[in-house]
Formats: sequence, C-alpha cells, structure tokens
Amino acid sequence: MLYTASYTHIGGREENEDTVRISRAGENRLCLLVADGLGGHGGGRLASSAAAEAVLAGWKGEADAQKLKDLVQEAHRRVQSMQTRQCAMKSTIAVLTLAGNRAAWAHAGDSRIYRFHRGKLEFQTKDHSASQIAVLMGDITQDQIRFHQDRNHIIRALGQDGELKVDADELLLDDGFYAFLLCSDGFWEYVLESEMEADLRAASDPEDWLGRMRARLQTRIPEDNDNNTAAAVWII
Repeated sequence: MLYTASYTHIGGREENEDTVRISRAGENRLCLLVADGLGGHGGGRLASSAAAEAVLAGWKGEADAQKLKDLVQEAHRRVQSMQTRQCAMKSTIAVLTLAGNRAAWAHAGDSRIYRFHRGKLEFQTKDHSASQIAVLMGDITQDQIRFHQDRNHIIRALGQDGELKVDADELLLDDGFYAFLLCSDGFWEYVLESEMEADLRAASDPEDWLGRMRARLQTRIPEDNDNNTAAAVWII
C-alpha cells in the first residue's frame, strides 16, 4: 500500500516558485515530483511548473531509470524553449516513480530525494552544487552544506545551456517498511537527517511525518526564508 502527503509554502518570499506533484497510475503505481524554480519575476514558477507537467505527461506508470532520465531531458528542453532574453528561467527537479516493488528516481540541482528503510536513512541524493563539490574535495563536511556560502551556486539545472546530465537510478525494493522524502533546499536546510529519522519513527502517517518536520523548520527559519516544499510516500 502507498500512502502519500505533500505541501508547498511561499516562505518569506513574494512568490512561490516551487512545484510539487503526486500522480497515480493504478493502485501501486505512483510518481512524486518536486521542482524548485530559478529565475525570479515569475520565471522560476513557470519553469518548475512546466518541468513537472512535462514529466507527468510522459510518464506511463513505469519505474525505469532510463525512461525517467529521458523524461527529465524532455522537461529540460521544455524549459529551454520558454526562455527569453529577459528571463533565463531554470529549475531543479527531484522525481520518484514506483511500480509494484520497483522504484526509480532522477534528479538535477539541489532538490533532494531521501530513502528510509525500516526507519533508518539508507540513501540520499547528492546535490549538484558548488558546496557539494567542496564536500567531495574534503573542504567541508556534508552537514556543512547547510548555509555554506556557495550553497546557492547550482551547477546543474533544467534550462541550462546545452545538454543536461541527469543522475538516475532504480531499485528492487526488499520486504519491510520504506519511506521516501523529496524536498527543496528551503526544506532540507532546516531539518537534519537524524531529525527526519526521529520524526519518521514517531509519525503515524506521511502527513504527520511532514508536519513534525515542518514544526522544526518553523522554529529555525528567518523572516525572508526561501519557499519550502516536500512530498512523502510510505510503502507498507
């Protein structure tokens, strides 16, 4: 059984440029997507929304990493086609598909995908950002990405010039409880991975899980905080 929840919030900004989508194709086939638009003045909102719609329009209920990469590439071309000289809009993306006991995911930018198995964090995507490169070089730790001076320097995004390299993978799910969390940087910057685990163990359902993490976020954000968005699915 698949149980889902999602939210998006404008934060302290004038416009919400995040997009979240959950789409089903039958009882055990699901697509979750979070996109964070870049560009301002409405361009980011248009880019993230167009990227989401392009992926969902092409998704046929499968959980296949290569097909998912192809869909993200199509979304990349869609965003490129919308750009103008005045607005070089772009968007991050994090997308998860589930079909029976198969999961596939893809991402570009710094929107993240987390996978938990039996209540423990098992996997998280690596950001396509200058601060993630600093981690790989040993200059900072993974936790120090939060609020690092280069954290907003994204090195991959839908709508960038030329081709886009998309990271994607797939997994045959074992027995036991799984939970996936997709979120924009306005969310994960304020919620530690250990806290995600603790709130998962305490929560009664995905809505409760997101609510517990949002409560932490609300105690930490500044007045001008970024849009924040998340989507969750439990596989029971």
